[in-house]
Amino acid sequence: MILAAGSSKRMGEEKALVRLNGESLISWISKRLVKIGLNPVIVTKKEIFDSVKSDVYPNKVILNRSPELGRTGSIKVGINYLDEHCSGDYRLIIVPVDRPGFSDETLLTLTYLHETSCPQKNNIGGHPIILSPSDVDIVRNSDSAKSLRDLVDTKRFEVRDENIHLNLDTKKDLEEFRKIFTGIG
Repeated sequence: MILAAGSSKRMGEEKALVRLNGESLISWISKRLVKIGLNPVIVTKKEIFDSVKSDVYPNKVILNRSPELGRTGSIKVGINYLDEHCSGDYRLIIVPVDRPGFSDETLLTLTYLHETSCPQKNNIGGHPIILSPSDVDIVRNSDSAKSLRDLVDTKRFEVRDENIHLNLDTKKDLEEFRKIFTGIG
């Protein structure tokens, strides 16, 4: 699941739609997931729904009608969709659109893990995160206002990703990312 329903206030433009060598950030991230065999579901907001849908076609895009509930609320929207379209318990990889500094190697490692886990570098956790089926259930039944870190315990695994802590919040962050993004993957 890719989360792209944030307000982007500090950035001043929609993070999911920022352009990187002619394509949007959301397109670039979704292609990376597809490349390793994942079928991403993108959770976004009304204001950019049509643009995101166009940029990630044929991947599924779903609308978070209450993005003000925050990241956990967006995750729950995605879980509700997956519950309707997946049978049985499932693990869930969560990729915030504004945390694109992970390598394909890290993403692939996540696909093999069965416990709730996230990458770390220098003892600091990063993204994406994978939720175990039991933790998907905890989030499913949680208060949307609660932070994911308050809901689940995450095991960490060390990665070599130099940009794992990259967080695109401001124009300056975006400019720094543009300088290095071709080396990520």
